[in-house]
Amino acid sequence: MTNFDDENLNNEYYSSTENIDTDNMDSSDDISTEDYKKGYKLYNFRRPDKFSKDHLRALQDVHREFSRQISLILTAYLRMRVEIEVVSTDQLTYDEFIRSMPSPMTIGIFELNPLPGQILLGISFEVLSCIVDRMLGGVGISEYKQRELTDIEEALSKKVIERIVKGVESAWSNIIPVQGNVIGLDNNYQMVQIASTGEIVALITFEVQIAGKYFGLMSLCFPYPVLETVLANLSTQHIFQSKGIIATTEERQKMIQKLNTSNVDLNVEFGTTEISLEEFMDLKEGDIIKLDTKIDDDLIVTVNGNKKFFARPGTVKNHISIKITEAYDHQKDLLKHYYKNNERID
Repeated sequence: MTNFDDENLNNEYYSSTENIDTDNMDSSDDISTEDYKKGYKLYNFRRPDKFSKDHLRALQDVHREFSRQISLILTAYLRMRVEIEVVSTDQLTYDEFIRSMPSPMTIGIFELNPLPGQILLGISFEVLSCIVDRMLGGVGISEYKQRELTDIEEALSKKVIERIVKGVESAWSNIIPVQGNVIGLDNNYQMVQIASTGEIVALITFEVQIAGKYFGLMSLCFPYPVLETVLANLSTQHIFQSKGIIATTEERQKMIQKLNTSNVDLNVEFGTTEISLEEFMDLKEGDIIKLDTKIDDDLIVTVNGNKKFFARPGTVKNHISIKITEAYDHQKDLLKHYYKNNERID
């Protein structure tokens, strides 16, 4: 084994570098680290990000408006309360999207002309079975055992999906005027191929509540080529500017017509009291509970849980009724409680 002396090793290094002709070297060949890093950007070829965060936020805003509109439409159509909320907005590959979806699941395939390509609308069986039961004259009971829809149920489901697509069409009017067109229905994502397996899609997921006791999911899948031409308009700034446009008289009339057919929960609060659990358990028919409301006090009327009016009780043709006296005033209500508390102290 040969031992190298440090001084000899350095001499050999310098002598070898003397043979290199540095005069003929081009200065442009000397690439610095900073020049190399300039414009450097990470890129995942397996799963590229084609939608920016601003695009996803804009999609969420658009479909949050869609969820409000379709909640009103289905509530009026089914005569039962339907609440729809956006749960998430994500981008993933088409293959990942297909593998993440349950089966069977009713899938509506539709277009938004003039946007190219097709879009998928998926509705879970729990939600659709409840809606179909209501359309057939039932009370709207959801089935939890998964099964394929019958021909009659499929025809009714298509009508519901067409109404939902109309809601999508209306929500997208702030981005670009589109015309929805339902192409067909399916019950298995594995059989639907609207994009290549590696294509990026935008997935908007909704939670659906029906009558406050049945829950399920709904999803919209937009392949990237469908939205590619309108990405410049998919920004929160553009959406807010579009919303500043004044609605026409016809649009206002249509909105009023939709609201007029909506059902709301109306309740009258006669008063409150405090009793112990033991007293509550001992209550029986004929017992009297003393409330904190006097006979000449206004009652509070709530609409969907929100205080809206003051009213007075009475009867009309032997039916208990109320007469609205004025709109609810929070300050007036506070003063009423304030005077009552002072009377108790005195």
